[in-house]
Amino acid sequence: MQDKLKILSAAAKYDVSCSSSGSSRSTPKGGMGNGEASGICHSFTDDGRCVSLLKILLSNVCLFDCAYCSNRRSNDIPRATFRPSEVVNLVLEFYRRNLIEGLFLSSGIFGSVDTTMEALVAVARTLRTEHRFGGYIHLKTIPGASPELVAQAGLYADRLSVNIEIPSEAGLKNLAPEKDYASVFTPMNSIHQGILEHKAESKISRFAPRFSPAGQSTQLIVGASPESDLQILSLASGLYGKQQLKRVYYSGYIPVNRDARLPTLLRPPLRRENRLYQADWLMRFYKFQFDELVDDLHPDLDPDLDPKAAWALRHPERFPVDVNRADLETILRVPGVGVRSAKLIVEGRRHGAVRMEHLKRFGVVLKRARPFLYDPFAIGTYRDFRPERIRPLLASPSESTQLSLFHQPLLLTA
Repeated sequence: MQDKLKILSAAAKYDVSCSSSGSSRSTPKGGMGNGEASGICHSFTDDGRCVSLLKILLSNVCLFDCAYCSNRRSNDIPRATFRPSEVVNLVLEFYRRNLIEGLFLSSGIFGSVDTTMEALVAVARTLRTEHRFGGYIHLKTIPGASPELVAQAGLYADRLSVNIEIPSEAGLKNLAPEKDYASVFTPMNSIHQGILEHKAESKISRFAPRFSPAGQSTQLIVGASPESDLQILSLASGLYGKQQLKRVYYSGYIPVNRDARLPTLLRPPLRRENRLYQADWLMRFYKFQFDELVDDLHPDLDPDLDPKAAWALRHPERFPVDVNRADLETILRVPGVGVRSAKLIVEGRRHGAVRMEHLKRFGVVLKRARPFLYDPFAIGTYRDFRPERIRPLLASPSESTQLSLFHQPLLLTA
């Protein structure tokens, strides 16, 4: 069992879509665990990625031969497979020892897609119905799984996810010939439909069964294929709009295989990964559209500037901003001003003029925001905005090396 756990927990470390946010499952009467967001344990692997404490694969045996995957069929690595009952026992024993608060379970594809998906569902069903486990469960949905199994999974899991992995179908077909977008988007759409149906039923009866209450997410691998940030953010924007995903996770490509179809990288593109997360945050909470951050002239995010500052410097006609006159949406677009700070500024204006010295108390990062603000109370102030002078104050040169907490992964031979 320890050998299996070692193999299958290590095999799961490249999956980053493990956030438990959004779940509010309470402890069942006579049961154990709860999925409250504040009660979920998180940890970070040595490469800085967020993981739940029991994050494992059911199996690393896989019928597919995806070029970027460490578990691909052609790799000569130790293989292992848990029985569903073994995973259930691990979860219960770890929980009783206060080591975990939930489960993140994915799998390679063994037997068939539906055979694998059925085993994943069996784990969640057993935990929920036989052991009355109320802790957080995140199940990875296998691309191509039948709608009936996806529907069952939604009844027992807090969150479901289907990994798109490569941000274009052409790229996916090149690196993972056994997959296509239809096999990914069909279960994704089924999950979305199940969530909508639950919301409709819950308005009629409070006893309506819950369906994936923490929503669904997906993961995109960045840098394994040649898509631009414009393509990646366009895809993410569509997923938030059409499938109403809770999160899109971006994973900088980590070279673990030697394959002529893959790029040669000295290190994972962590700076790019970080910029994509920042842009994603702006789309979800700052009302930015993806095509404001990247466009045909600027198809990739500026690696030296956070996306909000880069956008602001490309739009000098919008600055400087007078926080005593601007609307909330305009204030939100000032670098260094967060959502809470912007709301406090608007609220504070009801009680008098907001001065520069007030902004720090509102949580504004003045070092970043000041170049973009107009201060009518300062002597000699003027509405001058010169991006070429501001950029050096905000830029983080690409040449600087991001601190790395992990060692270079061992390359596997195909």
